[in-house]
Amino acid sequence: IIPAQSYLLQPCAPINETVSVEKEGCPKCLVFQTTICSGHCLTKEPVYKSPFSTIYQHVCTYRDVRYETVRLPDCPAGVDPHVTYPVALSCDCSLCTMDTSDCTIESLTPDFCMMQREFIVDY
Repeated sequence: IIPAQSYLLQPCAPINETVSVEKEGCPKCLVFQTTICSGHCLTKEPVYKSPFSTIYQHVCTYRDVRYETVRLPDCPAGVDPHVTYPVALSCDCSLCTMDTSDCTIESLTPDFCMMQREFIVDY
């Protein structure tokens, strides 16, 4: 049985989002628009839980990606100012891959910066 409220949730799909990138040694964080995966994936919680069974929860994550590179402003000499990031072309409900996705329960917002913010308009 699928709860009625799950039909109101957005399905897993690429969306436009404001994100940030920063790099150790560079004084500014770059904030810009890109495409990420976001949305609802159906999950199941077993009634009977056994210490011998494994539960796999699916999350909305990247299926196909393109990689783009941006240049961070004001990096000192000797520090590579380039940062490469994934752009979602398509998304899928599957197991979370820690090397490309944030799989935590509560995470920082995609545009969180620890450094001074610098915005790119219409990147």
